[in-house]
Amino acid sequence: MSRQSIGIRFGQHLALTPALQQSIKLLQLSSLDLEAEVARALDENPMLEGEVTDLSSPEASAQPTVQTIAAQDVPRPQAEQMARAGQHHRDDEAGERPESAATESLREYLLGQLGTTRASARDAALVGLLIEDLNDDGFLESSLVEIQTMLGPELDVELDELHAALSLLQSFDPAGVGARDLAQSLCLQLQRPDFECLPALRDPIVLKAAQVICEAHLDVLASGNMNRLKELLGCSTETLQQAHTSILHLNPRPASQWTRPAADFAVPDVLVRKKNGVWQASLNDAVVPKLKVNTVYAQALGNPRGSEYGALHDQVQQARWLIRNLAQRFETILRVSQAIVTHQQLFFDEGWGALRPLTLRDIAGELGLHESTVSRATTQKFMLTPFGTLELKRFFGAGLATEGGEATSSTAVQTRIKALIDGEDRLKPLSDGQLAKLLDEEGVSIARRTVAKYRELMRIPTASLRKSHAHGQRIAS
Repeated sequence: MSRQSIGIRFGQHLALTPALQQSIKLLQLSSLDLEAEVARALDENPMLEGEVTDLSSPEASAQPTVQTIAAQDVPRPQAEQMARAGQHHRDDEAGERPESAATESLREYLLGQLGTTRASARDAALVGLLIEDLNDDGFLESSLVEIQTMLGPELDVELDELHAALSLLQSFDPAGVGARDLAQSLCLQLQRPDFECLPALRDPIVLKAAQVICEAHLDVLASGNMNRLKELLGCSTETLQQAHTSILHLNPRPASQWTRPAADFAVPDVLVRKKNGVWQASLNDAVVPKLKVNTVYAQALGNPRGSEYGALHDQVQQARWLIRNLAQRFETILRVSQAIVTHQQLFFDEGWGALRPLTLRDIAGELGLHESTVSRATTQKFMLTPFGTLELKRFFGAGLATEGGEATSSTAVQTRIKALIDGEDRLKPLSDGQLAKLLDEEGVSIARRTVAKYRELMRIPTASLRKSHAHGQRIAS
């Protein structure tokens, strides 16, 4: 039988107080999430009063306009261009365009179609599982074997069941969704072609040629070797041209309609203006909640000690915590934003090509903050700049060495690569090696594989694909 004893141990451990936990939570929230959080606090706490700006209202979205920045010390041509962009943006919003009003996600859109089928509960569950596995392009991330393995043997899901569920998913709109790769997606689109947009496919010979190309010869098409492709298909030059043109009009990313940058719909937390020749950051008043403790109730409660209204005194304390933590949240965001603006002054004058390398550690060390705090203060926080509404995260990037010994940001290099590709001869596009050589001549030392990585990040096709696309457009015209 073990003996029991009493002892004393000394130790240290980190404890997060409720106020500190709330501070961390508020800092990482986006503006819209913060609006919902404050609205919930106002509903639950009678000791808290104030008003929360509806960020979806026209008044709120109209406050931080492009003209606000354009009216500052920006060169007149640039200011006029920005003002026109702002007017165009509002005109687009005023129009009754279905695509601008739609808020339905791809997942919801597909599940809505699933609800109209007569699939059994088990089959519907499997289709729903496949929908959850789709990436932003509408392709399956995992193979059916991998999905079966993830489900486990206890569910007794046969591979044939998954194939049937996938066939049902691939019959949904948009055409090409649920494919494993580009070739399969194009083949799915050719199974139910839009003859109004692609009238050439009404000819069964052209349709068959396009299907064979997508099934087996996409690599030859990408190489631009049309003579070889003509030999493989055994068709006429006219048939090949019509099939090629039709393939170019298919959608390589079936879910692109539902994939939109978050910043296009974001309300900026910070505005940037030029004062006395220097760009400076300021908070957007539209996103700052105006809160205060209800002084009438607080005074009526009196001294919390020995009071019979302990729960109400707790609510007063919670209201004060919220107000203090909100002030700290916006102070941190403003400090971090101003540090970014100070480092990136050239960007606000010249654009992406002048973006300097910057890391979270640089800002954290400068402000005496932890990197995780800077990360929370820049995630889903947006800044209105002369070049659009941008997430603060976009101002960070690794550095690349230049001939002069200075460093340039990876974003600036990507911008230069895109500019070189935009200015290339469409029928003789620049290879990754040629792009690396041109950048080296400009003083930026970069490897060919790094150029390829940046090109892929910008979703720019290879030189052979660009050449093939240009050739197809020339034929079509």
